[in-house]
Amino acid sequence: MINKIIVFGSMLIMVLFSKDLSVLDGRQTKITKAIKNISNSVVGINVTQISRNNNLYYNPWNNFFQKNNNYKVQNSGSGVLISSDGYIITNAHVIENAVEIIVILMGGGEYKASIIGADFATDIAVLKIKGLNFEYAQLGNSDDLILGEWVIALGNPLGLFSLSDKATATIGILSGMNMDFGLKESGRVYQNMIQTDAAINSGNSGGPLINILGEVIGINTFIMTGSGYTAGSIGIGFAIPINLVNEIAKELKQHGKVERKFQTGISVQPVDKYIKQYLRLPSNNGVIITDIEKKSEGDKAGLRIGDIILKVESQLVNNRTGILKIISESLKKTGDYITLLIWRDGKQIEMKILLSEGK
Repeated sequence: MINKIIVFGSMLIMVLFSKDLSVLDGRQTKITKAIKNISNSVVGINVTQISRNNNLYYNPWNNFFQKNNNYKVQNSGSGVLISSDGYIITNAHVIENAVEIIVILMGGGEYKASIIGADFATDIAVLKIKGLNFEYAQLGNSDDLILGEWVIALGNPLGLFSLSDKATATIGILSGMNMDFGLKESGRVYQNMIQTDAAINSGNSGGPLINILGEVIGINTFIMTGSGYTAGSIGIGFAIPINLVNEIAKELKQHGKVERKFQTGISVQPVDKYIKQYLRLPSNNGVIITDIEKKSEGDKAGLRIGDIILKVESQLVNNRTGILKIISESLKKTGDYITLLIWRDGKQIEMKILLSEGK
């Protein structure tokens, strides 16, 4: 009788154990698997930065004890490993004015990072830590996104990475695509941004936004908040599409920077009502070319003094500042061409001009 009870008890334990396994399997979803697959490639970034005290009410006696009003501050952000030899992508604003960068890997390993390059126009930076055989993320295709698909934001919000030695994850959907914010006061250009309602908070900047396959589709960058007095997430966050990130990262790895200083050799002034009347222009839009340097890109392109530039990159222009803004918002680099719509002799002509290296 006792033996039967023991056997029955063992069978019961086996049955309960098998049930526990099935429950565990049921809890494993595509979301949990995606997070597991990428977690080891997500890093926390602790930055020591130099900041300047612009407060009008600072203590004047400080000048007796320090040479200037610069002081060190601690900041944190996120990043993601993109190669086994230690290259990391993050936001340029995360490492701006950095004097020391410490990268924390899952499990707590700490590495001092060097800056390979940063492009502040696109807010992308590449870091490097010494070592080999790091686990790295798989990059997806941000030209192949589905509105409403599940997405997951990972990173180091509010410095929580340091408490658990691993990234935290929030989930949401892909709320919007191709969101254009144009040229910001900071000089950064946020174009074609990905919107998500996955919670993104301070410290998430630079971390990956992934799809259900565990592929990186964007780099988390900024959020919109409910008021000017709070920095918390309200479900409107934005990420830089990974295809642009990958393009910039390759150039930073190769050259250490993205060259955006250029010259064309042409001078312009706005079109006024007298110029419009004299040249019989179809509208008040445009700028007139008043000078062209010999052997400049403008000269090589075949532009002439007196030509009217109506559009740059299919956008109407009215002054030099407008032209520069369009070029900036298009994220054009030195060596790229821009398309001009010219009015000459009563006809519209489309021409291209090279943005050559600035002096």
